[in-house]
Amino acid sequence: MTTKSAAAAAQSTLYGYPRQGPDRELKKAVEGYWKGRVTADALRATAAGLRRTTWRQLAAAGVDEVPTGDFSYYDHVLDTTVMVGAIPERHRAAVAADPLDGYFAMARGTQDVAPLEMTKWFDTNYHYLVPELGPDTVFTADSSRQVAALREALAEGLGARPVLVGPVTYLLLAKPAPGVAADFDPLSLLDRLLPVYAEVLADLRAAGAEWAQLDEPALVQDRTPAELDAAARAYRDLGALTDRPKLLVASYFDRLGDALPVLAKAPVEGLALDFTERAAANLDALAAVGGLPGKRLVAGLVNGRNIWVNDLTASLTTLGTLLGLADRVDVSASCSLLHVPLDAAAERDTDPQILRWLAFARQKTAEIVTLAKGLSQGTGAIAAELAANRADLASRAGSPITHDPAVRSRADAVSAADTRRSQPYGERAAAQHAALRLPLLPSTTIGSFPQTAELRTARADLRAGRIDTAGYEERIRSEIQEVISFQEKTGLDVLVHGEPERNDMVQYFAEQLTGYLATQHGWVQSYGTRYVRPPVLAGDISRPEPMTVRWTTYAQSLTAKPVKGMLTGPVTMLAWSFVRDDQPLADTARQVALALRDEVNDLEAAGTSVIQVDEPALRETLPLRTADHGDYLSWATEAFRLTTAGVRPETQVHTHMCYAEFGDIVRAIDDLDADVISLEAARSHMQVARELAAHGYPREAGPGVYDIHSPRVPSADEAAELLRTGLEAIPAERLWVNPDCGLKTRGWPETRTSLENLVAAARTVRSELTTP
Repeated sequence: MTTKSAAAAAQSTLYGYPRQGPDRELKKAVEGYWKGRVTADALRATAAGLRRTTWRQLAAAGVDEVPTGDFSYYDHVLDTTVMVGAIPERHRAAVAADPLDGYFAMARGTQDVAPLEMTKWFDTNYHYLVPELGPDTVFTADSSRQVAALREALAEGLGARPVLVGPVTYLLLAKPAPGVAADFDPLSLLDRLLPVYAEVLADLRAAGAEWAQLDEPALVQDRTPAELDAAARAYRDLGALTDRPKLLVASYFDRLGDALPVLAKAPVEGLALDFTERAAANLDALAAVGGLPGKRLVAGLVNGRNIWVNDLTASLTTLGTLLGLADRVDVSASCSLLHVPLDAAAERDTDPQILRWLAFARQKTAEIVTLAKGLSQGTGAIAAELAANRADLASRAGSPITHDPAVRSRADAVSAADTRRSQPYGERAAAQHAALRLPLLPSTTIGSFPQTAELRTARADLRAGRIDTAGYEERIRSEIQEVISFQEKTGLDVLVHGEPERNDMVQYFAEQLTGYLATQHGWVQSYGTRYVRPPVLAGDISRPEPMTVRWTTYAQSLTAKPVKGMLTGPVTMLAWSFVRDDQPLADTARQVALALRDEVNDLEAAGTSVIQVDEPALRETLPLRTADHGDYLSWATEAFRLTTAGVRPETQVHTHMCYAEFGDIVRAIDDLDADVISLEAARSHMQVARELAAHGYPREAGPGVYDIHSPRVPSADEAAELLRTGLEAIPAERLWVNPDCGLKTRGWPETRTSLENLVAAARTVRSELTTP
């Protein structure tokens, strides 16, 4: 281990922190503002209080340099759009009239104006608002939010570092604005954007910033020589500025590859790199370029995306190696802690044996501080922490919770035949059409219906003992009756039971599978005010008993129309959980797939003729480097087929994906061998339909015509026009009509009207196709 004097300057820092507060105060304040119950001043006061509380807690924990600018009312990429003045034309009037309302209009849309497109932030489950740019875009600097946050932190007497989305990543994440040629490259605007960043950096320096962080995670993806040249030019120009803070350029989520020498040579004062398992190659690559002489290195060694305790001894070994590669080495998480829950200590109902294996944001902060202390003062200064950490790691490795011999034996026995349907798609499709007798352009929904306040109250009352199980189940039956009745009256062709019994599409199943742990307070932001509680995949997975058959069968008893069985697929069960890191993901996926296969077979045996297995995370989990795609897609598609391949030919298997870029996984979508796929398409104007057509996708598809993440209600004419666009790519006999995603987050009034319009659009376009 290094000597104390060699690393005396080591500091602890973070790139970002959970925004919501311990009781999701931000969510409640923002949604209260939308509903008119909270004033703008009260919302701002809540936000300021949350920021101050976070900074004070971080400082008290021993963090030397806190981040500012990472806090957002909705999304940090949208904040960057505001900062650089890239407001879409359709939103400019709203922003000019009221910046806060205009901000939320860009995020959510209004009845008259569509929002910005939303998609996944790299391979996480966080969603960002996609910038819309064109050759006529004029950038203007607005650093007010970033400067105000910095001044707030400095007023607390804290060491603070503003964190901004870097200019190269911002442009690489952007898309051509509506009406702009599809081949327009937003990166061509770099020279126009850099002066705006220069102005923002000057403002931050004037406000007291010693350092500013520019996040460039897009550089861990495969990049062309032209894109790498653009990154070199950006940091050559920004580095040459005289009126600026010191610059720390950060990357995370994977290895930097060819971008590392570009950034290492740039005239900036520091780099922040990910050194966790998925980015371990950064260590050798950094040595290969000669390190960072004269520069600061922030080493991301605590996993910011998962919740297992850090191996402190292994991290200290890596830090010891890094000391010889930079002038100064500091310690951080691998990325912002936005992607993990706030505090594991709040999980008072968790088995104490398991709780000692978990590290949420506060525990990760303590790990970072401990590593920095050990690096600066030697291992003797953290001897107690190292001993406790070794005991925690040994407890997990030796626990029977993590190993079930029966589950492992069954997974080992899986053969190729278990992953193939008994007949090819063409023969299955004929059998399904004969059995289901659906009209042209059949209409359906994705699965969930609004989760009303009454439903949430009923679940809370059940947990609190205010009602018994019988009373709760009567409430669920009543809700299912209402949902089925509404769908029949509206004229939908394939119905759903609405999922009133489900708290979350992953958690609901996790609570019924062995090997999973559900949290009580483990909230993580998915988008805007949408927070989820990812379950923890702690051990081997099995299904003790049926999970969905009862309610699906009950719903089917209420109607002669087919009711879909609704399941969450194996890849999404992994992606939207905190997955175990002590075995390959492929092994875990196979275990989950076998548990779900049992459920699929039981649904079919109970008379369910349409079964939907949702895989919205298939694209999200795609590795960021092309070289890693093949292995991932092989085991991911196999897991889906293992889940669904055991049913009869006449049973129609659906799947669903949403809010991601699908063009580069169309072949994998084909490999799933699902009979019908529904996809998000409304915000992207049917782009996915064109991508399916370009691939020659041979199966049925339902590109969405109703954007459910906006409160606006699409008219029947609007939905019909989207359908006609879809028909330009997908033949009518293979086109379905459906929303983009589930309706859980919507209210009943807008849901009723939107679905009525959707069905009306289907009838209109159907009549156009069938009228001579």
